Amino acid sequence: MNSEKSLLWLHYKEEDSLEARDELIIQYAPLVKYVANRLAINLSSLVELDELISYGIEGLIDAMEKFDHKRNIKFETYAITRIRGSMIDGLRSMDWVPVSLRQKSKELERTYATLESRLGRSASDEEVAREMGIGLNDLAVLLREVAATTIISLDDFLPGEEGDDSKKRIVDILQDEDAVDALEMAEFTEVKETLARAIARLPEKEKTVVYLYYYEGLTLKEIGAVLTLSESRISQLHTKAILRLRGSLSKKKQMLR
Repeated sequence: MNSEKSLLWLHYKEEDSLEARDELIIQYAPLVKYVANRLAINLSSLVELDELISYGIEGLIDAMEKFDHKRNIKFETYAITRIRGSMIDGLRSMDWVPVSLRQKSKELERTYATLESRLGRSASDEEVAREMGIGLNDLAVLLREVAATTIISLDDFLPGEEGDDSKKRIVDILQDEDAVDALEMAEFTEVKETLARAIARLPEKEKTVVYLYYYEGLTLKEIGAVLTLSESRISQLHTKAILRLRGSLSKKKQMLR
């Protein structure tokens, strides 16, 4: 953190300076746009970018309020998770995904989970299409349609039903040690281990997309350049990977009930 920002944090946190707070918001605003652009890739016309940015600013302010400037933690890393979480919470509150789309996504998720449990490996497009009784072209169309339902990161929430008020965001548990109880941490550990195993079983290209998107922070366009594939193809690989991984997590969720 440079000296100018360090001074602003000092004025904001220790002197409660609104001017310093506003200046920090301006300086960190590009983080909000960065996260919004990453999330917006699969949203098509369902959500305006400005709506995401509005939710993201709320997340940025929340991150600033909770950030301990005296600890040796990079604010950008801490804030990006909060900003993204705020955007996703905003999308959830809007109920922005049509019911029909959620149903299609769930059907695909169950198909991947059932088929791959039976096969003991990742299912091919041909096998998924045959299981659903549709053609490959129809499967490709279906994957494009449900892409918008796969933007929510797999580790945003511990297993639980949609709309469950008791759901907890994993990052909150990690960052608030006083709030952690043994059961929550046991569930968290099991879920993360299940996710790691599921990622390891992904087809190679899907695994690479997951790694570059979630761990390296690249956009789908940037990943396309790395893999020399079109952005639409990268989006499809991302969608399939998330559906497979959600299927694995849904089986773990049922075991934890």
